[in-house]
Amino acid sequence: MDIAGAADNFHKISKFTIPENVVSDDPEYTVITRYTAIGVAVGIVPWNFPALLATGKMAPALLTGNVIIIKPSPFTPYSALKIVEIAQQFLPPGVLQALSGDDSLGPILTEHEGIDKISFTGSTATGKAVMRSASKTLKRVTLELGGNDPAIVCADADPAEVGPKLATFALLNSGQICVAIKRMYIHESIYDAVLKSMVEYVNTLKVGDGFEENVFLGPIANGPQFERVKNLLEDIQKTGLKVAVGSTEAHKGSGKGYFITPTIIDNPPENSRIVVDEPFGKSTRREGAPMSSFLIS
Repeated sequence: MDIAGAADNFHKISKFTIPENVVSDDPEYTVITRYTAIGVAVGIVPWNFPALLATGKMAPALLTGNVIIIKPSPFTPYSALKIVEIAQQFLPPGVLQALSGDDSLGPILTEHEGIDKISFTGSTATGKAVMRSASKTLKRVTLELGGNDPAIVCADADPAEVGPKLATFALLNSGQICVAIKRMYIHESIYDAVLKSMVEYVNTLKVGDGFEENVFLGPIANGPQFERVKNLLEDIQKTGLKVAVGSTEAHKGSGKGYFITPTIIDNPPENSRIVVDEPFGKSTRREGAPMSSFLIS
């Protein structure tokens, strides 16, 4: 998915055209709106789709005549470094570069006076820090931040059909997708049936090494994210929320690794952490007001 998406970015974006709009074309003068390159851009990329998200910043920058420096996540540096290494064989020196480093590298780039544009994908908290840092030199900033995406299921939905789909789009990539379903608002007339359908489906999902056959859920990507999801599960246990399926403890039986059991929380309060925070892991909530639910992968 990551590599195929990265290739698709280059193929599709390379076909874009940069428009020129003729505002006025009189005998005495012609006024044209033309888009020009900004200069030096920096793309700061997260760890969940390191190749796809890196090329999503590289391709538009290069198409529009800019140069760009890619900073990959310290957890997943290799794919971006390799893509840049290959691309540099076909580009003039310095047009596309990659810098890998820990969290101290980001502020150096966002504050540098020679950088004109920052494109950042990551958490909301870090996005705020990027904006503050870039504001010192009035850089242009594009932020693609975390979300808390709800699914709304209306009364005319087929529970048997919609249940597996909801769980799949909540747990894909072990829930580590910014647009994954985090909350589910389900009409009360079909709430129990949808929950039953989801629970049955989640119980069929295999957790383990992604290289093993039929494994749907691999580990959480890294230690800090694993601890974040564990902390959320501990809060669920502490506050006594109802677990429809799964566990508030780390997954057992998958060997070494950051494994979490896929977990559905049944109808948590709207002010609970599992509803308010973005889990970015194998957990989701399910709520049954006139509509409402939650899932953790």
